[in-house]
Amino acid sequence: MQIINLRASINLGLSNLQKSKIPNYNPVARPVINTTIIPDLNWLSGFVTAEGCFFLSIIKSNRTKVGYAIQLMFKLTQNKRDKELLKLIAKFVNCGAVYSKGENAFDFIVSKFADNLNIIIPIFKNYPIQGIKQLEYQDFCQVAALIDIGKHLTEEGLAKILLI
Repeated sequence: MQIINLRASINLGLSNLQKSKIPNYNPVARPVINTTIIPDLNWLSGFVTAEGCFFLSIIKSNRTKVGYAIQLMFKLTQNKRDKELLKLIAKFVNCGAVYSKGENAFDFIVSKFADNLNIIIPIFKNYPIQGIKQLEYQDFCQVAALIDIGKHLTEEGLAKILLI
């Protein structure tokens, strides 16, 4: 029952089916944490290790010779109760923005190439991401390096990016 009560208090809580099967659950009260600062870059690295995403968007475009546009993105998604935390992170790194993702979640997204290249990548180079997500970050860095020298505008460079 303790596990059910804990589960009922996190993220979206119990499903309607679970609620109907376990009518006497009692969600654990979550403490309200009013953080006003991001402690340091080590904290941010740990948070991103758990919650961050480094990805790339490839869309068809008639504006490029190769027919595709490529955009690097760094993203954190959190429940709406943590919107202020995402705003603090945006202020702390001095780039990106916070966007609504439906009624229950918010995203912090850095999509400007220069910000990813000059702010986000150096942060996690100096304060490394841990675990398997480090591989995602390394791929992100490889693609950024190719874009930085214009390789994404060639067939060969695009093929290399698609391979990564």
